[in-house]
Amino acid sequence: MTLFVGLGNPGSQYEETRHNIGFKVIDKLVADFGARDISKTSFHGQLYRSANSLFLKPTTFMNLSGKSVQPVKHFFKVELDDVIVIHDDIDLPFGAVRFKRGGGHGGHNGLKSLDTYITKEYLRVRVGVGKPEYKSQVADYVLHDFSREEQIALEKLISHVALACKKLTQEELNSVKSLYSLKSIEGLTS
Repeated sequence: MTLFVGLGNPGSQYEETRHNIGFKVIDKLVADFGARDISKTSFHGQLYRSANSLFLKPTTFMNLSGKSVQPVKHFFKVELDDVIVIHDDIDLPFGAVRFKRGGGHGGHNGLKSLDTYITKEYLRVRVGVGKPEYKSQVADYVLHDFSREEQIALEKLISHVALACKKLTQEELNSVKSLYSLKSIEGLTS
């Protein structure tokens, strides 16, 4: 069983923000797989299931994402190797996509929470959202909506990441890295 986790914040005011790219990819995967809602209050999130995949959008807010992932992981006996986390990454330009297992959290509060609750060795799908000019602007930046130019490319980006996620369940990580990693949004639009 594979557990896909999209990081984001619940609530309509956060729906279109950069921080919620993980939620958007989960929505696409749920639609593509025709997954059904199996949410329970003990899961602290919206949980969907298809034949052999689970799709989770924690409703704990970003800083407590691990509080949602841990009970789902334990209830369904999901191995750490089968946990795939999709999240925004300000250290990558908008539209860049990278894959890695384990590593540091880079100041990302959702990853910090996951590291605390389930350790660091889960697979990460890092989706670049760009970064503000000054470090002091980071919180405001990730909690703002994508720019008009970014929104034009967003649907393609989300589809690309969702396809890569599907491939992660069928192919070796190195193969997926070579086929689906992007340096920026230009890699998708050219």
